[in-house]
This record gives sequence, C-alpha cells and structure tokens, in this order.
Amino acid sequence: MKHIGIYVSLFALGHSTTMLLGVYFDVGINSYIIDAIIGLSVVYKALDNMGAIQRWFGFQPNTKLATLIFGFFHGFGLSTKIIEYDISPDGLVPNLLAFNIGVEIGQLLALAAILIVMGYWRRTPSFFRHAYTANVVMMTAGFVLIGYQLTGWFVS
Repeated sequence: MKHIGIYVSLFALGHSTTMLLGVYFDVGINSYIIDAIIGLSVVYKALDNMGAIQRWFGFQPNTKLATLIFGFFHGFGLSTKIIEYDISPDGLVPNLLAFNIGVEIGQLLALAAILIVMGYWRRTPSFFRHAYTANVVMMTAGFVLIGYQLTGWFVS
C-alpha cells in the first residue's frame, strides 16, 4: 500500500499541477496530440507490466518519474478540455480547486475498486494465465487510442 500511495501521489501531483496551471494561464495543447500521448502512457504501462521494456532495452526506467511525467500529460489533457469550455474568470481558482479535488476523489474511488478486484483476481489460478492477455488488451486499447487521435489530428 505504501508503494501505491507513492505512485498515486506522484500522478495526482503531476495531474493537478498541469490541470490547474494550464487552465489558470490558459495554456492548452492540441487535444489530439495530448490524447495520443495518454494512449502512449497506456501502452508504456502495459509493456512495463509485461517486463518488455527491461528485456528490450536492458534497463528499467524510473517508474516514479514516468508516473509523474504521465500525470503532467494527463493534467494537460484535462486542462485543454476545460479551456475549450471558455469558463468565466470569476471565481476561477476556487472552482478549479473544487473541481480538481472532485477529480482526485473520483480517481481514488476508481483505484480502490480496481485494487479490490485485482486483489481478488490475484488470488485465483487464472491470474497468471490471463494477466499477460489482459496487458495485451490494455496495450491494444492504447494503440487504438493513439491511432484514433493521430488520425483526428491529421484530418482536422
């Protein structure tokens, strides 16, 4: 649980920082590009789960740093979407903070549900048989997201 807390905190720090500062300073990134990078983060994590990065490159990237960096990108994704709504500057900071707290609470609730399900699944014999397949499905979804977003970027 200590390690999970560290990774969740790093992701939340990155996510919150770029979401709040991006909206406050009106800094957005093309949503197609940022969503493609988010897809890349899914592919990276699936490959990391399968040990592919270690095998292919002979070293393990700093997973804490990767978590923080991908948190920054995920936050920019959200800030870009918020900026598109052209929200009023009146009460912007308290509204952004309240929104961010809500987002982080939602992410913690989703993580709690995932950890409960994963905890039960890990105790079954099917976990080791299907974990690789689950990561391949996750990686495939990430590649589909990347392709979909890059196609949107080229077409728009």
